[in-house]
Amino acid sequence: MHDFSGLAAQSKFDGATGAWDNLGTGGWMLCGALTVLAGAGYLVARHEQVEVPDAAPGVSSDAALAAGSKLGPALLVVIIASALFFPPTATQFWQTVLVTEIGIYVLLAIGLNVVVGWAGLLDLGFIAFYAIGSYTTAYLTGRLPVKPPSFLELTPLAAIPFAIVICLVAGVLLGAPTLRLRGDYLAIVTLGFGEIIRVVANNSTPVTNGSRGAFNIPPPEIHIGPLDIKWGDNVLGYWYLLLVFVVIVVLLFNRLEHSRLGRAWAAIREDEVAAQATGINTVRVKLLAFAIGASTSGVAGVYFASQIGSFTPENFILNNSILVVAYVVFGGMGSLPGAMAGAAVLTWLPEFLRDQVPAEDRQMWIGAVILLMMIFRPAGLIPARRRRAELGGLDKKDSSETTAVPAGEGM
Repeated sequence: MHDFSGLAAQSKFDGATGAWDNLGTGGWMLCGALTVLAGAGYLVARHEQVEVPDAAPGVSSDAALAAGSKLGPALLVVIIASALFFPPTATQFWQTVLVTEIGIYVLLAIGLNVVVGWAGLLDLGFIAFYAIGSYTTAYLTGRLPVKPPSFLELTPLAAIPFAIVICLVAGVLLGAPTLRLRGDYLAIVTLGFGEIIRVVANNSTPVTNGSRGAFNIPPPEIHIGPLDIKWGDNVLGYWYLLLVFVVIVVLLFNRLEHSRLGRAWAAIREDEVAAQATGINTVRVKLLAFAIGASTSGVAGVYFASQIGSFTPENFILNNSILVVAYVVFGGMGSLPGAMAGAAVLTWLPEFLRDQVPAEDRQMWIGAVILLMMIFRPAGLIPARRRRAELGGLDKKDSSETTAVPAGEGM
């Protein structure tokens, strides 16, 4: 696919300037189909190495194998194929929505899920860390009135570690004096922190350029040995860069969720008093939740600033913080796939309704979807197993189906 599309680009066919430019919908869908087949082959080969337990009398080994299989890995293969090869087949409008709205809010929802979903802390000022990451990028690329030292002027991708560290420090500074608060009081304090950051950015004209914000931020680029990549007007390039960020963050956070720290967060969320009684340093653990969640928001801020190229303090209003909280709750608190799905669905829905219903009715339809979701699926779109057990219990529902019993266990 790469070779023959590159051959067409050499002839400047249909205005193509490089491989993949004119592959067409059929070519991309074929790539997706081949990826799904390769993934299915891998899953089958991996499953054959698993020893199948003895089947109950009257139940074949194939049926036992099918019953023991899970949908998760197969669904993951389909999602990977779709993420890689479906966006190029979308229109320019949907590609822009995917990159500038859905992708960014997915990153923010992953970070806020640490604070709200895992640690059980209601944070209404999360967008402040997003602003800090964006302004850090603008400063390090020399696009603010205050310039960095010449040795510290960096490209956006090189600014990511600095944005992460600065957001970590900001998370600690916010959390240290406030995390002894709980519930609504903590939510009010974090809400105030978010507004303070926006107001300071708006009024500190000599430092942040005030209400005019930052502009002409350069696009990301990589120059390492033979690797020479520069992102530009092609929206899809930013999408694949975003996929790299999301995959790295999800892998790290998945390990974190099942670590000792992740279990401490779960204990605090369920009962902070009981967690403290068992020896957990609740203030330290909650502080880590704020800091780690803020670091993800910093990465999102770097990506946003370099992809959009300009921003103002009005990009970081309170409404955006509330939206991210709604995405996490809608998708399923404490669930990484749920947080991503909630952000994707609720960001896609307003754009889908743009051509379906009048503008004045759009929010009503969105509200109705959220209301129905909270009534009929309160645990969220893709709930965490713990959350599902809390709401539905651990016992299996009664079934009229006859269950096969191994001969050794019969009477």
